[in-house]
Amino acid sequence: MFRRTFWFSTGVAAGVWATTKVNRKLRQLTPEHLAVAATNKAIEAGHKLKDRAVGFALDVRDNMAQREEELGEALGINANPELPAPRRFAAIENRNNPKYAEGSTYKTYPYNRNEDH
Repeated sequence: MFRRTFWFSTGVAAGVWATTKVNRKLRQLTPEHLAVAATNKAIEAGHKLKDRAVGFALDVRDNMAQREEELGEALGINANPELPAPRRFAAIENRNNPKYAEGSTYKTYPYNRNEDH
């Protein structure tokens, strides 16, 4: 009697286990679950691709700077040349202004009033 109870219990446990496994697998094969799984895989692949692209871009930038430095040294080009000072041009003056009239006592100022703005 004990043997029959043991094998009966073992069969019931195996049946419950197999049913649970089959139901879990069937749930994984539903269209909704497959769509979610595919979306998650696509997002994961996109993140991996982005990380690789960023790493590649940083490598290219570093190698580009290194190569520019090598070329500058080989050609004798200074990387930071000194630029000439910027020129300042006088503002265009209006010749119709009364101060240019002959015999004018118009008071002039030693600074360019256009620079005040």
